[in-house]
Amino acid sequence: MKNVIDDISKIIEGCKRGNRNAQEKLYNKYSKLMFGLCLRYSNNYDEAKDILHEGFIRIFKYIDQLRDINAFEAWMKKIMVNSALEKYRNKMQTNSLIDAAEKNIDNYSIEAELSEKELLKMVQELSPQYRLVFNLYAIEGYSHKEISDMLNISEGTSKSNLSRARAILQEKIKSITSEFSMKNKYE
Repeated sequence: MKNVIDDISKIIEGCKRGNRNAQEKLYNKYSKLMFGLCLRYSNNYDEAKDILHEGFIRIFKYIDQLRDINAFEAWMKKIMVNSALEKYRNKMQTNSLIDAAEKNIDNYSIEAELSEKELLKMVQELSPQYRLVFNLYAIEGYSHKEISDMLNISEGTSKSNLSRARAILQEKIKSITSEFSMKNKYE
């Protein structure tokens, strides 16, 4: 474990000095993980690539502000989330966003019936406002208070729209699971 931290420390120090080789190593080490996060906030693959690109530009620009190597991954995730928020704000040209859903959509296990790709597609089909807050709340673990501060909306709006987004996702899941049930019934 110490060697891994030492390795990352060396890469980060190289990035702080503007070393292109260190930047490439950092990108190669974390781009897949960060791309998964970007996909959750985007409408599609290309938009996720844009968010990833902007996020890494910011990471390299502000890496000298990183003080705790143990918090590096969380720091990077926060930058990626902020890049997604910025892209959304620019796209919508407004700071007024609405809240969305919750991670545990229903009591039954959808993992057995739905692939990760199908679940991601459902989340991507939510309106941008719902998708953004769903990810902040359910995936990133922000509270309604934190989301309201971040997005300049009320906590009530956040909670209200969480309920709406949850209903949308539940309907989509029920529709797909009933299709699976019907398909399996006749096979």
